[in-house]
Amino acid sequence: MLAGGSGSRLLPLTRSVCKQLLPVYDKPMVYYPLSVLMLAGIRRSLVICDPGQLQLFQRLLGDGSRWGIELSFETQSEPRGVADALLVAEQWLDGDPSALVLGDNLFFGTGLPDRMHRADDRADGATVFTYPVSDPSAFAVMDVDGQGKPTGICEKPETPSSALAVTGLYFYDSQAPERARSLTPSARGELEITSLNQSYLDAGKLHVESLGRGDAWMDMGTHADLLHAAHFVEAMQERQGLRMACLEEIAWRQGWISSEMVQEQARGMEPSSYAEYLHRLIQA
Repeated sequence: MLAGGSGSRLLPLTRSVCKQLLPVYDKPMVYYPLSVLMLAGIRRSLVICDPGQLQLFQRLLGDGSRWGIELSFETQSEPRGVADALLVAEQWLDGDPSALVLGDNLFFGTGLPDRMHRADDRADGATVFTYPVSDPSAFAVMDVDGQGKPTGICEKPETPSSALAVTGLYFYDSQAPERARSLTPSARGELEITSLNQSYLDAGKLHVESLGRGDAWMDMGTHADLLHAAHFVEAMQERQGLRMACLEEIAWRQGWISSEMVQEQARGMEPSSYAEYLHRLIQA
């Protein structure tokens, strides 16, 4: 999970703390992408953050054991592009395939776990997740043919040929770090994730999983985006009575932690509404 960057679009909110630690309604932002990895069945994750924020992330997340997962941490001293995360993580990956999620992305949808498992099952190549947006020129845009196979990808085109934005969730085979190392930095001096995905497309090894109606994807990079995400989480939780990105619940339903562990964690967060939810979850 890449949780680096300066968060300059969110100033002055990010003057003392990075955006991934900001609240999104009732949870820190970082809970939302971490929940995505957990829903994919991933129990070993690496958090990449700014060196000045490392202790804050470690204090918030710990080693992950309270959720039945293993968390490690690495730092990215300056923004060097999303694809650089694969170079930072190369030694930690030790030749394994990987999933990469951006720390300011929120995903929601009942079919998302199945799509992620399908992506994870692909032993060769890369998988990106697309989502239709009203302003595709603000994102990397994916073109697909009638069978849903990718035919082209373009970063923030002035005249988009498609409304399908590439989201901040990617699944890669074991060759991703090697491919990332061969990339030429862009004009802004970064290793672009779109360039990495283009290399897979050129090799005929890029796959697309399309999110659509019934799904939600939000990039929480601006003040308006942050507010919209908080309102979305509030509306869904108030209507359904279920919590989004509740890491304790996900771990418990996956069988990674016991009911007793959930109750113990709930007691440690009393008298918050979050603790009340965990108690009701186990009682039900």
